[in-house]
Amino acid sequence: MAQHDKPYVSSKFAQLEQLLPTPNNYRTGSGAPGHEYWQQKADYKIKVALDEKKHILTGAETITYYNYSPDNLKYLWVQIDQNRFKKGSDAFETRNTRLNDGPNFGMINLVVGQASEWGCKIKSVKDKSGKPMKYVINKTMMRIDLPQPLKAKGGNMTFSIEWEHKIVDAKKTNSRSGYEYFPKDGNYLYEIAQWFPRMCVYDDVNGWQHKQFLGNGEFALTFGDYEVAITAPADHIVGATGELQNAKKVLTSDQLNRLKKAASATSPVLIVDQKEVETKEKTKASGTKTWVFKAKNVRDFAWASSRKFIWDAMKVKVGNNDIWAMSYYPKEGNPLWGKYSTQVVAHTLRTYSKYTFDYPYPVAVSVHGPIFGMEYPMICFNGGRPRADGTVPARTRKAMISVIIHEVGHNYFPMIVNSDERQWTWMDEGLNSFLQFLSEKEIPLQSWAKADYPKTYPHRRGPAKNIVRYMRTDPTKIVPIMTNSESIPQFGNNAYGKPATALNILREVVMGKELFDHAFKTYSQRWYFKHPKPADFFRTMEDASGVDLDWFWRGWFYSTLPVDMSIDNVKAFAFSESGKTVEAPAGGLKHKAFANKKFNGLRERLSKGFGLRLTDKEMAMLKPGKYYYSVKVKNIGGNIMPLFIQANFVDGSKQLVKVPAEIFRKSPNQVYKGLIFDKPVKSFQLDPNEMTADIDTKNNTFPRAKKGSKFKELKEKKEKSNK
Repeated sequence: MAQHDKPYVSSKFAQLEQLLPTPNNYRTGSGAPGHEYWQQKADYKIKVALDEKKHILTGAETITYYNYSPDNLKYLWVQIDQNRFKKGSDAFETRNTRLNDGPNFGMINLVVGQASEWGCKIKSVKDKSGKPMKYVINKTMMRIDLPQPLKAKGGNMTFSIEWEHKIVDAKKTNSRSGYEYFPKDGNYLYEIAQWFPRMCVYDDVNGWQHKQFLGNGEFALTFGDYEVAITAPADHIVGATGELQNAKKVLTSDQLNRLKKAASATSPVLIVDQKEVETKEKTKASGTKTWVFKAKNVRDFAWASSRKFIWDAMKVKVGNNDIWAMSYYPKEGNPLWGKYSTQVVAHTLRTYSKYTFDYPYPVAVSVHGPIFGMEYPMICFNGGRPRADGTVPARTRKAMISVIIHEVGHNYFPMIVNSDERQWTWMDEGLNSFLQFLSEKEIPLQSWAKADYPKTYPHRRGPAKNIVRYMRTDPTKIVPIMTNSESIPQFGNNAYGKPATALNILREVVMGKELFDHAFKTYSQRWYFKHPKPADFFRTMEDASGVDLDWFWRGWFYSTLPVDMSIDNVKAFAFSESGKTVEAPAGGLKHKAFANKKFNGLRERLSKGFGLRLTDKEMAMLKPGKYYYSVKVKNIGGNIMPLFIQANFVDGSKQLVKVPAEIFRKSPNQVYKGLIFDKPVKSFQLDPNEMTADIDTKNNTFPRAKKGSKFKELKEKKEKSNK
């Protein structure tokens, strides 16, 4: 029995209290942080060296951890993400490998996992005085046992870790970081992330978030301040999270002058140009340089290094903040990257800030290398490479622009609005994909994009019609959005596409742009530099808009039911002095007659029995010249949505009527919508503009199109065009 055929229950409009956590002093019923909300802090001082010959990172870090929780902590949990790539890891061992008729990519993955020499080697863990501390490594997590509990509400401690690991080959591992080798010139490009032992999150909802890192579920991280010294080959250019502290030591005088010029430029300025890069590719200097970066109030730190990097930059004004927009890319990325990357970074900062908050960090960097799309505070790794001859297919250009918007946009979600990606992918990917769609809509307005996108930009995720194919999937073979990140089939559709579409529908169809934008900005600013959970988002969107959305969250986020509405029947009526059937001209619907004489008798009885009196205006609507319709809409898919009913009149004009979703509140399976018009209707159509992700539009019209009539219409159109 399908969901929509079950006996009626009012569950679709039931409130979500039974599903959402009980509000408390930490997280309120309004969705705002409570008056006793707390979160931890972890500061890092790190020294790391890159060995280009052996592809090894060697590092030492000092962590100062602050316990603002109400709990004394007897141990600390630290993430060791590189152990995901260790031989025998859960990520390798739990991967499904299907071997069919011959070798395939699954076989390569199997071989890589079995032969892996990767993984993190912990050399030491010591307290502030240098005394060894007891620790236990559990796959991608390490527990550090404390000699005495770390005191609640303000206690802090400092300890150090030394480690090393081999850098993974990004193309072999399908990872979020690693190196790329360029055989033509024999050089490497490094994108380094998840590279150092990092504190797990301890919060009021989960305690320690130490779910193992398997690959899909990304990261739960604690805010802190970073000082990182990166020692790399002397001719490398290094880009990283944060601001460069020793530019005079690592840059040439020419590069410093160009950087100064870029600070006041309105278009990107080359700090390192292609000619310099091509010289370095051949000479490969010996020796090293150490680049020092600082970053405040970030949840992570990533960096990139290569002698192949061209570097351009400009500053962009966002609110009262002057922000560096920068790009690093090898010559293989030109001409595409030099033309677009930094401009797209600047565009993203402007549009996202409009819908959330002014970008607070001093830098936003886009790096081109082996990772097609991955995000970190102030820096992201992006793909989109021209062909070897320098030509750029339109598809490549579009993919590159979209991925930069998406990854730079992640600075807002989850780098600043710091959700738990290990648990809820949609809270960062879904929200970010939605904002990406809004940002993409403004691309044709930008001067740098007009030549390629004079009117529109092709969108992948966001428009309702783009999710229809996924929503046609058998509901028993997919999972709700509210599913843990590691347990999602069709990951991209579930965690990116469906929530982005849901939010777009919520904005354009359910709430309206004004109410939605205010509520979304309220959520963004309430949880700015904090750790929100799904309930905080759901509650804030309702609290700030005054719109009851529990039915929407239930349908789109807690179920797999699709939208499929059908006009099953229409009854048409008109008033007639004679009481005979009213025929609409030129093929309109047949209208049954209401005889005025009979209605007047009803009105008199109601007036005497119930005191019902109709005004002259109301009476005017009950006379010849008015047309009444009862449109029967059946909810076949099971997911509740507002109705958009278009009346196509006999005279060729149209009128679109929006009906709130609450029409289904007492009858979720089918409803009857009454309509009154001044002229007769020829036909009705549901959702003519494809705004609700209805999976079957063939049942959206009444009368139904005759079988074969669409084919005949297309055939006649083709024959006419041929003539």
